[in-house]
Amino acid sequence: MSYHRVIMTEYGAPDVLALVEEPTIPVPQSGEVRVKMLATSACFTDTLIRRGRYFGVKEKLPFSPGYDLVGQIDAVGEGITHLQVGQQVAALTVTGAYAEYLCIPAEECVPVPDSLDPAEAVSMVLTYATAYQMLHRLAKAQRGQRILVHGASGAVGTALLHLGSLLELEMFGTASAANAETVRQLGAVPIDYCHEDFVTRVTPPGVHAVFDAIGGSNFARSYRCLQHSGTLVAYGTYRSAVGEEKGGFSSYMRLMMRNLVPDGKSAVIYSITALKKQHPDWFREDLSALFQLLKAGRIHPIIARRFKLAEAVDAHRLLEARGIAGKLVLLA
Repeated sequence: MSYHRVIMTEYGAPDVLALVEEPTIPVPQSGEVRVKMLATSACFTDTLIRRGRYFGVKEKLPFSPGYDLVGQIDAVGEGITHLQVGQQVAALTVTGAYAEYLCIPAEECVPVPDSLDPAEAVSMVLTYATAYQMLHRLAKAQRGQRILVHGASGAVGTALLHLGSLLELEMFGTASAANAETVRQLGAVPIDYCHEDFVTRVTPPGVHAVFDAIGGSNFARSYRCLQHSGTLVAYGTYRSAVGEEKGGFSSYMRLMMRNLVPDGKSAVIYSITALKKQHPDWFREDLSALFQLLKAGRIHPIIARRFKLAEAVDAHRLLEARGIAGKLVLLA
């Protein structure tokens, strides 16, 4: 039986992605399950992997991108007793999910309630898990506190605002003027990053936490927004990734050096894969909690657009055009 997957044979622009037909579906080895992909993300991190700018991916070309998935188990390898054929599961794959079928370690699978829309469920795996862990595990946000979210209309930004509203946080979000209404509808005060100074808008008195994936010189300005005992959570260097600034890694180093001089504030760097490796139980626990919130209708991920797997190039082009409110999803 043949199947389709999207591969990249070189690094570069969206056109390096190609849909290919493989002659035989993969066979799960001991400790693995074969999953029929139902939904996977098309996310900014995938574009960094495609351009060879994502630290930590050591796959040899050609390979399939795809950071996360929701799918249905259709075969199990030897020794698997806690998962069954037909069960819906989610996994943080980092690469490989742009495929109709793939084999993954059973220990990476988190059960997904059958009633959930796969496109909404996959939004929990990378995007909402990132937001949830930054908000609860790192910033330790408490009800009624003030936060600042950069890129507030993006996938992780909207997830932070959704989750922040459950805590009745006072929220501010930077976004373009075109996406200000999206930020406002999610319960935050929009700040037009092109024409307004976010430092002036939130200080005094400042905020308890800032969530910053912009990086570079933005880190220093975000740090200025913190109240005493506040936390800056850095989780990306967007400006460096798109070539607007140099020294993405060095901006992390400069940020962390601030912790060497006690001033009542702190900075932390978040990586979902690093934290998952350190605390795999946290990831499973947090993702399961998100699935329950989604099932209960307490969160509603914004799906900007749904593409077919064969339209991965178009999805990546739209991602790099910027200004998307919400998340892009690829469906098998």
